Amino acid sequence: MPYLFTSESVSEGHPDKVADQISDALIDNFLAYDNSSKVACETLVTTGQVVLAGEVKSEAYLDVQDIAREVIRKIGYTKSEYMFEANSCGIFSAIHEQSPDINQGVDRKNPEEQGAGDQGMMFGYATRETENYMPLALDLAHKLLIELATLRRENKEIKYLRPDAKSQVTIEYSDDNQPVRIDTIVISTQHDDFGADEEMLGKIKQDMINILIPRVKAKLKPELQTLFTDKITYHINPTGKFVIGGPHGDTGLTGRKIIVDTYGGKGAHGGGAFSGKDPSKVDRSAAYATRHIAKNLVAAGICDEVLVQVSYAIGVAKPCGVFVDTYGTAKVNLNDGEIARKVENIFDLRPYAIEQRLKLRNPMYGETAAYGHMGRENKVVTKVFNAGKRSEKKVEVELFTWEKLDYVEKVKQAFGL
Repeated sequence: MPYLFTSESVSEGHPDKVADQISDALIDNFLAYDNSSKVACETLVTTGQVVLAGEVKSEAYLDVQDIAREVIRKIGYTKSEYMFEANSCGIFSAIHEQSPDINQGVDRKNPEEQGAGDQGMMFGYATRETENYMPLALDLAHKLLIELATLRRENKEIKYLRPDAKSQVTIEYSDDNQPVRIDTIVISTQHDDFGADEEMLGKIKQDMINILIPRVKAKLKPELQTLFTDKITYHINPTGKFVIGGPHGDTGLTGRKIIVDTYGGKGAHGGGAFSGKDPSKVDRSAAYATRHIAKNLVAAGICDEVLVQVSYAIGVAKPCGVFVDTYGTAKVNLNDGEIARKVENIFDLRPYAIEQRLKLRNPMYGETAAYGHMGRENKVVTKVFNAGKRSEKKVEVELFTWEKLDYVEKVKQAFGL
């Protein structure tokens, strides 16, 4: 029987994502000046206020206020009427030194014996559903908001947009789990107050359907374009006008969008957030490692869909266990337990090995903090820290290393393909 599946995304201006981006900007700055930094940084944003809290062990000294303001400015909170503005918001820092009780479980004389920064389980997922091996509903939800942000910054076709926004996409699937059509699209976008409510909401709805949707559709492959039919149900700003938004409309906290950050509800999630954590925290690094494994397994032809779990005890390097679920799509004559044992032999899942394999001690995290940590483009960029100051530093960084298909041949060889 056909079924529906839904995923959502939020924009870079959503208050929780503002918090994530500030936390990850701090991570990047600490790593840029001291790549051995240990950081766990949480951010709270509300009307006119930013609160930074967390634990740090680093040789670097940062102007955290300046970093936070630059993030807020880049997102687009630059007008006083937003009630949260880069130059005028108050910023309070309660960052202090990391507990030595935690650090003793992580640092080792032999770096290869580095213990996990916390206990827990982490999941990675991949599917053949899209070119980037991501679930289709989430991929489309992200694309809608990326394009909406582009329209906002262009300020040509649509001139009333503000930074806060959410999207949601519902896909109808056939009995054999193939996407048939888009059933529902939900978009809620913050906007200027530019007229009577009914007229204003009517224009916003028409602009989303007639400007945003065609721009997104035009960038998709033909087979995905066919999913956009005249039977789509649109809910555009369904609660009415959305002038009050961002941190003024809703307090934001680091780590509250973990499903948006990963697979949109497909697969599973271990519960740990990513942003604000250096790579010694396996909540982050092992989630990236399991995505890397899952994507390479699917790309190598081992299966069409897979979930990979790894678990750790705090302070212990060797994982407690590795689990694989191919959802019955395996193309090799092995059960999922046997596949998991081969995965353990191919991929070293000790925390230090993950950091080295995926180059996680580089300042690569700011780019992850909006529009998902998975399914993104692997590329090399030059990042500049403290531009124009005496401490200015340029760093060449490879982004989204966990999206590389660099283990496909090793996987094929290990499985005899």
